[in-house]
Amino acid sequence: MNKYALASRMGLLSSESAFQILAKAQALESQGKSVIHMEIGQPDFKTPQRIIDAAYRAMNEGFTGYSPTPGYPQTRNAIADYAEKYKHIKTSPDEVVVVPGAKPVMFYTMLMLVEPGDEVICPNPSFPIYESIIKFAGGKPVSLPMTSKNDFQMDIGELSGLLSPKTKLVIINNPCNPTGSVYSRENIEAVAEVLRNRPDIFILSDEIYDRLSYDGEVVSIASLPGFKDRTIILDGVSKTYSMTGWRLGYGIMNPDLAKEMELLMVNSNSCTASFTQIAAIEALSGPQGAVDEMKAAFKARRDWLVAALRDIPGIQCNMPKGAFYVFPDISSFGLSSDVFADRLLYEAGVAASSGTSFGSYGEGHIRMSYSTSMENIKAAVERMASFVKTLS
Repeated sequence: MNKYALASRMGLLSSESAFQILAKAQALESQGKSVIHMEIGQPDFKTPQRIIDAAYRAMNEGFTGYSPTPGYPQTRNAIADYAEKYKHIKTSPDEVVVVPGAKPVMFYTMLMLVEPGDEVICPNPSFPIYESIIKFAGGKPVSLPMTSKNDFQMDIGELSGLLSPKTKLVIINNPCNPTGSVYSRENIEAVAEVLRNRPDIFILSDEIYDRLSYDGEVVSIASLPGFKDRTIILDGVSKTYSMTGWRLGYGIMNPDLAKEMELLMVNSNSCTASFTQIAAIEALSGPQGAVDEMKAAFKARRDWLVAALRDIPGIQCNMPKGAFYVFPDISSFGLSSDVFADRLLYEAGVAASSGTSFGSYGEGHIRMSYSTSMENIKAAVERMASFVKTLS
């Protein structure tokens, strides 16, 4: 019996597993056990001081009240300028909606576009909240398998075969969480060709990691001819500027959709915090040296970690080209991803996410975040190497 008479739709929502693993790890730490955290996707760098100073000045200058629901004009203008410089998309402030964190763009997109019974194609494995909110909106998630054999690129034949008259939306996450894959220009262009004759299908392009690419360009499908007006771009300052707790995200979309998203904003959040919007202008428009330094550090960690994992007998690992995750294949040990991740935590003190936390096609993998120090990464690999020896 439903003790609190909750609405049935609450049962459609699922959680984000990394936070559940974090809770387990913290419980172990409270018992005195040493745990190395590689489960949470949060940069271990401090927010650049210039951004903190900008927020402090903004609060002293009175930016502590309500802002316009879609965001301050100057913030939206800074986002439009940023999109032109880094995404190669010509846009304008009336196509930008500022929201508290990036997840509202996902949620609002589903609420705006997805009717009960509509199908939404999303990569699998992928960020688990996609499927959660598709179901909450009454839609049906349709999995596009992503495999290590294809270097986690989108399979064009699979995508074409999944399209149906009920397809309303396709989700692209580039670079991808959890695999760290970056879709090649050829892959994105091939996806565009498949969708070109289906103008009724929208695209949600999650580009939250697009500045954290190590081996080439990140191509937004919105930059291709004919796709800007049917694409909702999701981005924010959390990952690029180490501002996860500031809760500042944004969506870029055609002005008609932006008006609808503004309506959802006013009915849910009213607006995004004023001083964070001013700080975001400094983040997006100011010197980018701190981003380059963080990216270089992540690349060095990635290179060392992948090589070290490949040296552990029984583990295979693709080289991720973006974000700050590795997605090693642990299937040779004969354990499910859930069991492997649990035992790695409880027996070795390394917190990592099960691959199935990101979808059924994540079975046989775990996700490890290298958004922690090199010292921690090396210690985690040592513990992992010792742990897998006990499995043979």
